[in-house]
Amino acid sequence: MRTMRSWFRETTGGLPTTFWYLWTGTLINRLGSFVLVFLAIYLTQERGFSASQAGLVLGLWGVGGAVGTTAGGTLADRWGRRPTLLTAHVGAAVMMLGLGLAKDLWAVALGALLLGLFAEAARPAFGAMMIDVVPAKDRLRAFSLNYWAINLGFACAAVLAGLAAQADYLLLFVVDAATMLITALIIFTRVPETRQSGRAAAAAAAAKAPRGALRTILTDRVYLGFVALNLLAALVFLQHISMLPIAMSDDGLSPATYGSVIALNGVLIVIGQLFVPRLIRGRSRSHVLALAAVVMGAGFGLTAFAGTVWLYGLTVLIWTVGEMLNSPSNSTLIAELSPAELRGRYQGVFSLSWQIAGACAPILGGLVREHAGNATLWLACAAIGVVTAVAHLVSGPVRERRATALRRSGEALAPVGATPPTAAQPEPATA
Repeated sequence: MRTMRSWFRETTGGLPTTFWYLWTGTLINRLGSFVLVFLAIYLTQERGFSASQAGLVLGLWGVGGAVGTTAGGTLADRWGRRPTLLTAHVGAAVMMLGLGLAKDLWAVALGALLLGLFAEAARPAFGAMMIDVVPAKDRLRAFSLNYWAINLGFACAAVLAGLAAQADYLLLFVVDAATMLITALIIFTRVPETRQSGRAAAAAAAAKAPRGALRTILTDRVYLGFVALNLLAALVFLQHISMLPIAMSDDGLSPATYGSVIALNGVLIVIGQLFVPRLIRGRSRSHVLALAAVVMGAGFGLTAFAGTVWLYGLTVLIWTVGEMLNSPSNSTLIAELSPAELRGRYQGVFSLSWQIAGACAPILGGLVREHAGNATLWLACAAIGVVTAVAHLVSGPVRERRATALRRSGEALAPVGATPPTAAQPEPATA
């Protein structure tokens, strides 16, 4: 018991109050993250759209997210974290209700596009604010706790959403919008602006930040190479909220069953994620990322042979292990590749890889599934996992040399929100 208490203090103690308000907002928001989990089922079963049409709508969500996360990163640096978060959450709540009331395909598609824009605009500002308030020595711990809250909320939401969908799909949209507004209220009443303000701070930031900040990032080949590998992994990972529910539905499994199966992802992360950083401490990050890609690819690849609840559950548990290995290594690596004066923009570019995947994964998945078959889709996911693993092994030494050089140069570096949007994320839902 004393050992558990000591571990609990080491894991949660000493973090600032503002972090815990942000953490609470994350948990509440994720407890209501119903819609993205069940959107593919809603579109095909309730609205009668085809798999490719559903993929198009989910893809437009990703397109909106790509615009939102880029704009959100810039606004977080220039306008401020707090106003960006408030605008994004309130706008997302309005768009969520609009999407729930939309009937025609064009209206649903437009609603998904605008919802993605507002929802994902919050992500860079949220990550930057966490970095602002948490001391450097505690940041990996803080991001792990936030990731834990994301998946705790998601595990509960997936089960509750399956039950709510049986009563009324509109209820999913209403509850999701309500949690966004509650999160906005917490930020409005309890969270101050954390960006440096004042003329002196602005002058210092202007002096440190290179001209053409976006151009600077886009010519950072080492960083963009890492972002590209994350894009490949995300293309595989995001099939769990687009094609997986459709595949399970085709096998005669209900939305409630899908909710229970996908909740295993959150449950396993809630149980084990806080221990994973200790297990991989001291190991090569590139080797861990390569192993994560293989495990994740294997889990999705085995979906080709699934047809029963327990087999689908097994595949989810396998790729969840890959996700758990990927997250802390991603966080620490991005921490060492991101200069502080471009923190919001670097976050935005990294988040952009998730949004591009969010746009492409459902469209590509729907097309492959319709024209090449269900098994081909999942086996292709396994192949992408292998390719990504090899690329991590090849590019790893260059990344580590770059990280070492930045440390020695005295750059003030900070970790970026590298947590993948799980079925919670997506990390496509708001933070």
